[in-house]
Amino acid sequence: MMEKTVKRGTRTGFTTGACSAAAARAAVLGLLNGGVPETVECLLPNGQRVSFAVNDGVCDGSQAHAMVIKDAGDDPDCTDKAHLTADVRVRPELQGQVLLLGGFGVGTVTMPGLGLAVGGPAINPVPRQNIEDNVREAGVALLDEVGLEVTISVPQGLEMAKKTLNARLGILGGISILGTTGIVKPYSTAAYRASVVQGVQVAGTTGAGMVALTTGGRTEKFVMEEMPQLPQACFVQMGDFLRYALDAAVKAKLGHVVIGGMVGKLTKIAQGETITHAGRAEVDTGLLAELCAGIGVPADVCEDIRNAETARYASERVEALGLVLEFHQALAEKVVQTVLGRYPGRFRLTVLVCDFDGRKLAEAQG
Repeated sequence: MMEKTVKRGTRTGFTTGACSAAAARAAVLGLLNGGVPETVECLLPNGQRVSFAVNDGVCDGSQAHAMVIKDAGDDPDCTDKAHLTADVRVRPELQGQVLLLGGFGVGTVTMPGLGLAVGGPAINPVPRQNIEDNVREAGVALLDEVGLEVTISVPQGLEMAKKTLNARLGILGGISILGTTGIVKPYSTAAYRASVVQGVQVAGTTGAGMVALTTGGRTEKFVMEEMPQLPQACFVQMGDFLRYALDAAVKAKLGHVVIGGMVGKLTKIAQGETITHAGRAEVDTGLLAELCAGIGVPADVCEDIRNAETARYASERVEALGLVLEFHQALAEKVVQTVLGRYPGRFRLTVLVCDFDGRKLAEAQG
């Protein structure tokens, strides 16, 4: 069985990325030892080491096969129980290299705007690096002499993808391999919503008179760096639950609310969504086109953005025009306008925007 942290009512699980990395590591160990282990200790992106059960281990000379079954914890989405499968093959001509490929059931990227190479597998940057890190750590002796080709596949991925927004995002043929920490937190459960409210209540007891709400780990780290003077208890990862967090802030009589985020979630907040989960509502690219028009983006580019599927695409287009700071500033100001329109006179609001590497792009207040 997998080891996992258990919290009352919020049992965590593991991401598709973590399970893929564990399967890949097990297959590499199979090549080294002549047999795939029944369990494998995997390094997660957050630095934890966790044991995973390994299934279907097969080793045949220069190639090995292993599979890990995803356990999503108390927040089982459509990829719960997916079979994350790794096939690792020795490539003598690629000495020292790790070549990562997408197999059956892993989507192929067909459109820009996702931060992934068009034509490549939908394996996000953090899990991609995590898979390679585990392969290199386990296979250091092999990589001194040969290269390793790692193919990640998901037998049920094509069917699972039909329950996601992948096709609308231009990811075809399967699911995405995701996860920035390796851990799945049950963001959509009542228990997690309750923990968000509780976190805001705790912030109200610090005497700071404010709470910093972030959409996840990367944005929390960014806001913490921007506000080092703020007690740690004032930082709350609200996930997708802005409404619950803001209602709790009002109830706790907090005079200052900070919202930290990136372009996707902030666009949803700007358009009036207070539950920002990807499955709840589409990004209003028309709103982004209007913001772009307001900062002088050419009409043809605005129309292209209006017809896009992701907020990130808009960010990439304006960056190419040298207007990335102006765009995110306009977005931050729109978030302030929208949120304070819903909560007039209840609190002072600061919106902080960062990019996907945690660099500050904009700040707006109201």
